[in-house]
Amino acid sequence: MTVFERELKNGKFVCSECVNCNKLVWPPSDFCNSCFSKVRWRQLSTAAVLVEFSKKDDTVFCIAELEGTIRVMGALETDAKELTVGQELHLVKCDYDGKEKFVFHVK
Repeated sequence: MTVFERELKNGKFVCSECVNCNKLVWPPSDFCNSCFSKVRWRQLSTAAVLVEFSKKDDTVFCIAELEGTIRVMGALETDAKELTVGQELHLVKCDYDGKEKFVFHVK
């Protein structure tokens, strides 16, 4: 299990950040994908922006952007009628059970 997966399983959304160029490395890796330097792991902000959304049955799915660069797909606990692209979201839950899981609320 990777650092990323282990932290998600513990409810923390972390990402690797380059110690040389300070770039957030996405997808997470042990080395920077720009300058190949080492990375440090840090917890990301829970603030997000709604990029896109869709509804299937009673579940609303979204693509959310965190820290202006990282985009993830997750579930959105709200009614799709209230949503607009660009709206502020809040990451309320993350987990890992063989794949990443993210849950957002409208801020």
